Amino acid sequence: VSTAVAVVLLLAVVAYAIFGGADFGAGFWDLTAGGAERGAHPRDTIEHSIGPVWEANHVWLIFIFVILWTSFPEAYASITLTLFVPLTLAALGIVLRGASFAFRKAVVQLRHRRLFGAAFALSSVLVPYCMGAVAGGIASGRVPAGGQAGDPVHSWINATSILGGILAVAAAAYLAAVYLVWDARRLSDNEMTEHFRRRAVISAGVVGVLGVIGIFVLRADAPYLFQGLTSRALPLVILGTLCGVAALVLLLRGAPRGARLLAVFAVASVIIGWAVAQWPYILPQTLTFSAAASPSGTLTAVLIVVV
Repeated sequence: VSTAVAVVLLLAVVAYAIFGGADFGAGFWDLTAGGAERGAHPRDTIEHSIGPVWEANHVWLIFIFVILWTSFPEAYASITLTLFVPLTLAALGIVLRGASFAFRKAVVQLRHRRLFGAAFALSSVLVPYCMGAVAGGIASGRVPAGGQAGDPVHSWINATSILGGILAVAAAAYLAAVYLVWDARRLSDNEMTEHFRRRAVISAGVVGVLGVIGIFVLRADAPYLFQGLTSRALPLVILGTLCGVAALVLLLRGAPRGARLLAVFAVASVIIGWAVAQWPYILPQTLTFSAAASPSGTLTAVLIVVV
């Protein structure tokens, strides 16, 4: 039963990455769109694209926390006690991002719009970075078992966490750019289609470079994860790489629909590959999913509710 709940937790993380991550990535492109005049058109396209779901995707994050603390309470205690700094920064960033996005539309004066726009864009970068840093702290074994607090600084300021944070920002920007290419084309906006297509290609290249750098970082700083990625999770790593390359080819050829699906598969494959590489541990080499699991009755109730 604990394995089934672990799979549910993994799928929720994937869902948050490909939906909520794209929202954060849109904020990155908002940040880099340029001044008030030059960046007006891209920002209008971004607002139109994320408007219907601009905060709804955080439901996945709530779902993740509820599943984690209900089903694996010891791991939840260790993670939150150790990584409370980046988790708190992420929570504040989510609140600031949502408020700023709403207020930017309501205010009239240009300086106020710029202020709220900057807060929205900067928090859209802060949140995925913190989430990636949290993942890096867990993956590198810096979160102790037993519901104990680890080092509140080095647990998220380390080589793997920095890599995870930057990679999360880059992957979110990549997903957002691919989605925005498709959305701009649906709106018959050729200028924005080309605008975001270029950015999707560039961000895909950045993600690829970070992936190569990550090989050396994980080998030195997270050996258990590195060993898993180069053995049992290797097929998923290869699949993610192939999907990323195929999406890039389709973007260069102007086929955003297929590129969008392949980009989703690429990001999802990397996240699932991380989980497979780390299995059976929820906290690498110290706490397994089965050891951290709640009583079977609780897990069964969780699965019933999920269904």
